[in-house]
Amino acid sequence: MAEEKGNQTPNTPDVSETELRAKKVDELRDEAKEVGVSGTSGMKKEELVQAVAQAEQAQSDGSSQGGSADRGGSSHDEDGDLGAGPDGGKVRTGPDTSKSLKYSQEVTSTDEEPEREGRSLVTSHHEVIKEWAEARNATPATVPGTEHDDHLGVLRLDFGDDNDDLRHVSWEEWFDTFDKRRLNFIYQEQRSDGAESNFFRLESPDREDG
Repeated sequence: MAEEKGNQTPNTPDVSETELRAKKVDELRDEAKEVGVSGTSGMKKEELVQAVAQAEQAQSDGSSQGGSADRGGSSHDEDGDLGAGPDGGKVRTGPDTSKSLKYSQEVTSTDEEPEREGRSLVTSHHEVIKEWAEARNATPATVPGTEHDDHLGVLRLDFGDDNDDLRHVSWEEWFDTFDKRRLNFIYQEQRSDGAESNFFRLESPDREDG
């Protein structure tokens, strides 16, 4: 089958997928890591193209993998039962909410299913995020050297890519930072072809530059 040309990934008007498809898989993996996409080792070329396109569009919209300055505290249960989180799993909005969020299906319960394969999903629900990660053998992690005072820095998920640049943390620590920064978790359950997807990114509606 001939490779599709143009932009096939929804909500990425500012990204040229034709240029991305012209790159080699290794180049796409490198670019994916640069824009904060995790779990690239198991992705096929088309999945890498879609993941990079979405991440680059998110940056163009003003969203951020690392989040913004801390904004108040939260509390939740121990790692074994993380619950819904302080916002009940609902999307967090603010002055820098990305335009792409309105095209994502909001998930506020572990019982909810994607409307279709390849659907972009968004949640702040702790248990939804934990279940999604554990189904892919992903571990909560942070990037050493990006800490702010006594708080974790850039949040990541480690999919077992032998990434020495990550430090594992507990889900309790991870979600404490996730909630303080009022982040949203944007992700996919499956790619458009039905295969399991590892795509995710963290978006801050309250991004502060500087």
